[in-house]
Amino acid sequence: MVVAGPDGDGIADALEARGAAVTRLDGVVTGERLDDAGIADATLYVLTDAAEATSIAVAKERNPDVRAVVYSDDALPEFAAAQTDLAVDPALLDADVVAEELVA
Repeated sequence: MVVAGPDGDGIADALEARGAAVTRLDGVVTGERLDDAGIADATLYVLTDAAEATSIAVAKERNPDVRAVVYSDDALPEFAAAQTDLAVDPALLDADVVAEELVA
C-alpha cells in the first residue's frame, strides 16, 4: 500500500496497525516517486492531499488494478473523482474505521 501526502489524521498508522505494509510519500507525488514506492505491485493507493489529485491518474496508469482512495477533507477535482474508487472525509470517519474496511 502507498500513502501519499501529509498524514495528520493517521491513516498510514491505522493501516500499519492492521498489518498492512505501507510506503509513505511526502511532498510532490511524481510518477518516478510512485514507481520507487512500488505502485506497480500495490493493492491500494491512499492520497491525503487533494492538491496532488493528478497522482491518481499516474498511479492508475502504472497499475490499473490499484484501488485509489482519497482520505481528505478537501474537495476533489472532478477529473480525479472519476478515477477514485473511494473518497472519505476524515471528519466523518476516523482513520481506524477506514483502515479496518480497507484491509478487510
